[in-house]
Amino acid sequence: MRPPAALVVVATVLLVLCGVDATVETTCKAAADEDAHVNYNFCVSELRKHYQSSDTDTWGLAKIAANMGVNNAYGAIHDIEHLLAKPSMDAKTKVALGQCQGLYDNMKFAFAGAYDEINDRNYAAGKEKAAKAVSLAHQCDDAFVKAAVPSPLKQHGLYSVQTAIVCMAITNLIK
Repeated sequence: MRPPAALVVVATVLLVLCGVDATVETTCKAAADEDAHVNYNFCVSELRKHYQSSDTDTWGLAKIAANMGVNNAYGAIHDIEHLLAKPSMDAKTKVALGQCQGLYDNMKFAFAGAYDEINDRNYAAGKEKAAKAVSLAHQCDDAFVKAAVPSPLKQHGLYSVQTAIVCMAITNLIK
């Protein structure tokens, strides 16, 4: 006889909250169950890439998610610098890239701040910093919309938003 699905979900959440067997899969499942914005497959695939993800608890996974955001922001800044160095870049795109360079620099600090706050167990402050990263990603997207040019940073923006959502959702599990 199989237990009811609701009982399985409750048991999984309790295990994650207690830090017992907080695997990437169980944590991402609990996060996705609690927040419909969490993409389970993204959560699992991206957290699994980190070398410490299999040996940590929910608190550690929240910090790993914040660190993923820092790394993505650094990657975006590097890409922006590379794109701005191209002599063939049109003026509208250069202006938007310049705006996004500052936004991703701020995002790097927002995710780093989220990491620090979560590490210090200041969960509300950590979630606020991660939420700021979402706003910064949207501001960059808006810069390209206003310039009426396609964004070469679209993937960085999507990754930043989903990473911040995962970070906040996992942090909600450890309250």
